[in-house]
Amino acid sequence: MELSKRLLLLVACSLLLCSAHSQKYLSDLDSSLLYLKDTVRPFLKRFENLQFSGYMQPQFQVADTEGARSYNGGDFSPNSKSRFMLRRARVKVDFLLKTEDYYPRALFTFQIDATERGVNVRDMFMRLYETKGHNFSITAGLFARPFGYEVNLSSAYRETPERGRMSQILMPTERDIGAMVTYEPLRRNAKNKFVKLDAGFFNGQGLSGTTDFDSHKDFISRLTIKPISARRFLFSGGLSLLYGGWRQTSNYVYEMGTSNGDKTFIVDSSIDNIGKIAPRHYYGADVQIVLRHKWGETEWRAEYWRGQQPGAALSTTNPGTAPLGPTYRRPFDGAFLYFLQNIVNSKNQLLVKYDWYDPNTKVSGNDIGKANTSLTTADIKYSTLGVGYAYYFNDHVKVVLYYEFVRNEETLLPHFTSDQKDNVFTCRLQFKF
Repeated sequence: MELSKRLLLLVACSLLLCSAHSQKYLSDLDSSLLYLKDTVRPFLKRFENLQFSGYMQPQFQVADTEGARSYNGGDFSPNSKSRFMLRRARVKVDFLLKTEDYYPRALFTFQIDATERGVNVRDMFMRLYETKGHNFSITAGLFARPFGYEVNLSSAYRETPERGRMSQILMPTERDIGAMVTYEPLRRNAKNKFVKLDAGFFNGQGLSGTTDFDSHKDFISRLTIKPISARRFLFSGGLSLLYGGWRQTSNYVYEMGTSNGDKTFIVDSSIDNIGKIAPRHYYGADVQIVLRHKWGETEWRAEYWRGQQPGAALSTTNPGTAPLGPTYRRPFDGAFLYFLQNIVNSKNQLLVKYDWYDPNTKVSGNDIGKANTSLTTADIKYSTLGVGYAYYFNDHVKVVLYYEFVRNEETLLPHFTSDQKDNVFTCRLQFKF
């Protein structure tokens, strides 16, 4: 009986500690962790360091054709073009130790994702804060890579159903194992309170692999300018860098060149290539502009990436295990462009998003599939236009109706001589706490 009472008390405290404003950015500290209402403090004294948050996203989707390949929740089954699915169902636990003047001292975070596809750990890290000037922190464990704006925007707050194709290919699952130093002045009167700088080293394979397959680490850094107010506008932005790669296990390395006047991969078969690092270099820049008005807000976002991505003949996806075949080095670029508009009030929102991913900027559609060249489906450029509507019932519940027009380059490859029919409609209900 005594055990039951304790469990009931723990559940009650957990519910009271749940905030309506969960963490918006994957790499940030939820500020609601720092404060508790005085009316509940005596009752919750033993549990005031704990906070529970989470969200659930059941949805229904319809694709143009059965078995459509998609980056909107994954490929459809071969004989299906419609599906119900639980896209995400996550529960997050934060344990925060605070200083006497209520600044953070240490944070432990654990988050899981439990759907019909299985249960997976999404975050497991600790963060130690410098408590003299409250300017620095160190994070270690499994946590979000500090690169880009869209990658770090939580799926509970992102307006569109999914991140762009480029994010999912180059930054699968958004997280990685590593250690990071952060400069972020927390004092309210700090001179540089609008600046945040993250820099760390990571294994590189993220959650797509169970262990690091080489000794080379990725250096990832991001300079963030937090929102600055100017009359009715808010301006923010950032610069990102990823400088890494992985060890080549084959002596065959392919890079872009020309042969008989055609653009193609040229092979270097030197035995010295074995053990060298295939360069993985990304450079990113982003800006966000918000206009506040009587309807709510109008927001524009723009983010651009470019760099070099090593991969295989048929894939540019960041690998989870050591690549065993030849290495293909491709220059890439891509972007994410958002337009968000409240209609009449803040409960109604128009969503427009355009993104593209060009995995090989050295070629265009008519180059791919030519005889005696080695260009494949991995070199095809994709662009996606998404249009949707979101209705926010309250701070906890929203519904999203969203249609994606997906277009691929027309090439000389079989099945890709015209645009594939892979558009997707999504109806999603979301609850967060």
